Amino acid sequence: MIIEQTLFDAAKLLIEHRYPNGWGGAASLRTESGKILTSIAPDTKNDGLSLCMEVGAILEAHKLDEVVTHSLCICRDDENSPFVRLTPCGICQERLVHWGGDVKAAVSNSDNKLIFKNLRELQPHHWSIVNGEVL
Repeated sequence: MIIEQTLFDAAKLLIEHRYPNGWGGAASLRTESGKILTSIAPDTKNDGLSLCMEVGAILEAHKLDEVVTHSLCICRDDENSPFVRLTPCGICQERLVHWGGDVKAAVSNSDNKLIFKNLRELQPHHWSIVNGEVL
C-alpha cells in the first residue's frame, strides 16, 4: 500500500498547492522506474476543449518513454471537503491500456477507501480480445 498512498499524497499535495480554495482535482501516475508524475485538468473557457486530469501525466510518461504501473485521480468539492477517488473514465482506461492490463488504477467506492484494480478487472470484456490479445 506504500505506492498507492504515495500516489494519493502526491495528488493531494498538488491540489492543495494549485487549488488552495474551492474545487480541486489532480492525478498522479507511477512508472516502472519509480517516478511519480502528476497533472491537472487544464482550465478552458470551452468545455469541449477540456481534458481529464491524468492526460498530462500520461503524456509525460510517453515523453519520458516510461512504463506506467499505477494511476490515481482524486478531487474535492472545496478545501473543507474530503478527497474522493475517481475511477478513470473509459477514454483514460484506453490511454492506460497502452501499458497493458496489469496497470493498476484507483477506483471510486462507497467507503472512499484507497482501492486499486488492474485494468483487466475494470474491462473484463475489452475489445482487444477479438484480436487474440488479452489486456
